[in-house]
Amino acid sequence: MNRSTTGPRPIDFGYRHVRLRIGGLVATRFSFRSLAVNTALAALAVSVAVLSLGFGDYPLGPVEVVRALTGQGDDFHRLIVTEWRLPMAIGAVLFGALLGIGGAIFQSLTRNPLGSPDVIGFDAGSYTGVVLTMLLLGGHHYGSVATAAIVGGLLTAGVVYLLAYRKGVQGFRLIIVGIAVSAMLGSINSYLITRADINDAMSVGFWGAGSLSRVGWAALVPALIGGALVLGCVAVLAPALRQLELGDDAALAQGVSAARARPVLLITGVATSALVTAAAGPIGFVALCAPQLARRLTRTPGVTVASAACMGAALLALAQATSLAIAQAYRPVPVGLITVCLGGLYLIWLLIRETRRSI
Repeated sequence: MNRSTTGPRPIDFGYRHVRLRIGGLVATRFSFRSLAVNTALAALAVSVAVLSLGFGDYPLGPVEVVRALTGQGDDFHRLIVTEWRLPMAIGAVLFGALLGIGGAIFQSLTRNPLGSPDVIGFDAGSYTGVVLTMLLLGGHHYGSVATAAIVGGLLTAGVVYLLAYRKGVQGFRLIIVGIAVSAMLGSINSYLITRADINDAMSVGFWGAGSLSRVGWAALVPALIGGALVLGCVAVLAPALRQLELGDDAALAQGVSAARARPVLLITGVATSALVTAAAGPIGFVALCAPQLARRLTRTPGVTVASAACMGAALLALAQATSLAIAQAYRPVPVGLITVCLGGLYLIWLLIRETRRSI
């Protein structure tokens, strides 16, 4: 049967869709599985973030937390919840979503499950910018730290892109070059820390572990504004990203120039990681894990930005709640250490799986 090519094209919102003909018109129907998974992940992230508001040196029950959030209850409880703990809870959801988006962008560009800002080395570039600012320039204000993180990440992205460029950029070459640059930057960071004053070295080392405990409203508000700008850019660039997943030639046939679209997508992906690094320090492996875990849950053929964002938010919210629970029972553990431990296990599993598939 010949299918009519007239009528509106289905709109792709990041979910796998099915063409549905109603009254002679072609409409878009979301994949119910993708929609259900994303809704469940978003609800999980928000629920865990709200529950984590009760964790800390002064524990609060769920009822006390809800009363404080609605402006009721004791003044001291409202101070603890809204001023001290709420920025960290919002940060966990926001930063997790940003990391998931960044991972989805780079894994789509490289067409490789190992493509993420922390593996390619952009997180290391942001960290190097902060180390140089703190140790050499003495800048500890949020504005200077945020600027250094963003500039360091973008400069590293530019270096990696130029070194990997050979009549175009292939995903595997970008990853290999990024790993090499990350190792070099790690050596520079270690050298600077060992030569610094002990107090400055401890401050930079703790910051480099990745922790949401330092996130207050002063750091969260700029991150929210930057996150909104990133989401707007991702919404505009999403069609080009989907075309680039098919390859440069296929994208060019659809009117998308890889030479122009890829650098813009690289900058957007780096911005997601730099915003998180500026506010909380480098938080590894969420960008690596979130897109692939979301793809497996939704059973879509490729990674999608919406699913990766929801999964990233849920993963970091769970990691933050685990960090706070450990702190209550034992001693504080930065959330970055928890994500590295869990992400390392995921990376081992991914490498074993890919090796078996290639045999």
